[in-house]
Amino acid sequence: MVIDTLQQLYKRDLTRLKTEITSYTKEENLWIVDRAIANSGGNLCLHLIGNLNAFVGAQIGNTGYVRNREFEFSGKDIPVSSLVHQIDDTIVVIEKALASLDEKQLVAEYPIKVFKEPMTYEFFLIHLSSHLTYHLGQINYHRRLLDV
Repeated sequence: MVIDTLQQLYKRDLTRLKTEITSYTKEENLWIVDRAIANSGGNLCLHLIGNLNAFVGAQIGNTGYVRNREFEFSGKDIPVSSLVHQIDDTIVVIEKALASLDEKQLVAEYPIKVFKEPMTYEFFLIHLSSHLTYHLGQINYHRRLLDV
């Protein structure tokens, strides 16, 4: 049951990410950094794609994805069409990875110690979902503030 819920939430929010990214009136506005806003909408999008492909795709789905976290925050001017394609690919990766889990695995310890304490797959997958929505809100706000 939890797996189905997680699949629905990730698909919903990654679809919303596509909507946000494609809603900028000018593509170059996606990469604006202004005053106290440290990350552009484009960089936050790259970060979410990298984060999910690393922690869900590579670790759970065995995709072989190799993360370049530095590029997530330094890359610029990637076409919206490329970002949308990467989001679509991430949706597929998440669906397959989560489908490979069973309820018993959810209570097992996640193999990477990301925080100070060990955590279960379930805890970390819920954390990653909230991380996605946190940055999705930042992208929405970035777009509405700086996309003029």
